[in-house]
Amino acid sequence: MLNRRRKLYEGKAKIIYEGPEPGTVIQYFKDDATAFNAQKHDVISGKGILNNRIAAHLMTRLESIGIPTHFIKSLNMREQLVRSVEIVPVEVVVRNIAAGSLAKRLGLKEGTPLPRPLIEFYYKNDELGDPMVNDDHIMAMGWADPYELEEMISMAFRANDYLNGLFAGINLQLVDFKIEFGRIFGEYGDVYIVLADEISPDTCRLWDAQTNEKLDKDRFRLDLGGLVEAYQEVAVRLGLIPREGIIKEGDFNEELAAQLETIENEMAGRTNIRSIKRMRAKKGTPVV
Repeated sequence: MLNRRRKLYEGKAKIIYEGPEPGTVIQYFKDDATAFNAQKHDVISGKGILNNRIAAHLMTRLESIGIPTHFIKSLNMREQLVRSVEIVPVEVVVRNIAAGSLAKRLGLKEGTPLPRPLIEFYYKNDELGDPMVNDDHIMAMGWADPYELEEMISMAFRANDYLNGLFAGINLQLVDFKIEFGRIFGEYGDVYIVLADEISPDTCRLWDAQTNEKLDKDRFRLDLGGLVEAYQEVAVRLGLIPREGIIKEGDFNEELAAQLETIENEMAGRTNIRSIKRMRAKKGTPVV
C-alpha cells in the first residue's frame, strides 16, 4: 500500500485520501459489507480487493465509449487514483428488471422484465435513509441544475446500454445498478459532469443468465452467503482474475495477485467532456 496520506472522508465501503497531485485523490476499497443503510454490517475478507478490480475495469470500459469518469489508474489491490470531484448528492438508479425496492413498492414479481429501462433518483443522506426524489426536488433544492441533470440522465442511459451488452456477453443479466456523478471545475469557470464513485457487485444487481443465481450484494442482504465467491465469479467472467481465483476461504493469494496487471485508464484526460457552462450558454441561459 502507498504511504498513508491525509484522510479526507470515510464512507461505508471506501476511504478517500488526499492524492499525490493537485486535483487527485486516492480511493481505498474496504472489506466492509453493509445493507439497509448500515443497519446490517460485517467485514468480509477480500471483498474490497475484488470491488477495486471490477470497478477499475468497468470505469475504463465506459471511458472507452466516451463516458467521462473520475478513474485514472489502479495503484494496488485496494487503491485507485481518481480525479477529485464535488459529488452531486443524488444517487441515480437504472432498472431493467423488477427487483428489490421497486418490486416491493409496485407489487411486481421479482424478475419481471421492465418494458423499458427506468431511472430513479435518491437523495444521498444517510440520516434520512436516502429518500427517493424526483427531478423537481433535485432542481428546487439546488442539488443539480437542469443541464447537469440532463447530462447525468444521458450518461446513465448510455452506461446502461453498454453494460447490458458487456454483461450479456459473459452470461450475466444486469438487473439494476446505482451510479453517482461528480463535478470537475475548469480553469475558466467551466463545469464538467463525470461518472464517479464505483460500479461493482456492491452497486449492481447481477444474475446468472441461465439460473438467475444472484452474484451481487443481495447475497449479503438476504443472508445467502458466498458473497466473496459470487464477486470472484463476476471477476473471473470479466477476465480480471484466473479461474482458480485469488481468494479461497478468506485467504488472499498474494503471489497470484501480484502477477495481475494493474488497470490504467488510457483515455483519462483525453475524453471530450462537455462543459455544462458552455451548454447553458449555447441554450441561451445566462452564464454567471
